[in-house]
Amino acid sequence: MIRPTGIKLARAFGDAPAAPAGGARPTGWGRGCGFSGVLAVCAAALSADNAADTVAVPSGQPLDLIEVLADETPGEMWARFRFLAPDVARDLGRIDVEIAHQDMEHLCHGFAMDYLARHQIDAARIVISLSDRAVPFGEPDPQATQFFEIYRPEDGHCIWEPY
Repeated sequence: MIRPTGIKLARAFGDAPAAPAGGARPTGWGRGCGFSGVLAVCAAALSADNAADTVAVPSGQPLDLIEVLADETPGEMWARFRFLAPDVARDLGRIDVEIAHQDMEHLCHGFAMDYLARHQIDAARIVISLSDRAVPFGEPDPQATQFFEIYRPEDGHCIWEPY
């Protein structure tokens, strides 16, 4: 695997699996959504190309790429794309789970797959997450609203992975 320059090691509060045994358990909304913080994992932070750039999605909500993480803790390489999405906040209610899912699918196909190809990264899974606030990876924030989806890259496409 060739990694882009500027790689740094990002270590959370310990070596925890990317998802609990038996898969992640949604705590708030359906399909991979919840209000809980991200589980702590060890990950290598990949330099995000122009991380401050805004990314366009079908809903039109403003998104900013927070970071891209390479996570080998699940036993295979997972690429995690973390986006700041203020419109998913609980009190705004503009972006619901179905709209968020469409945006995340678009981000996987239109952003993550291109990023992986450009940096010659062979990931077994792609995780797209949207959060209403910047939460340091691996640190819980019960006030944060976060959506996430997992995809399997296959033949240039993102295949949604239920969990």
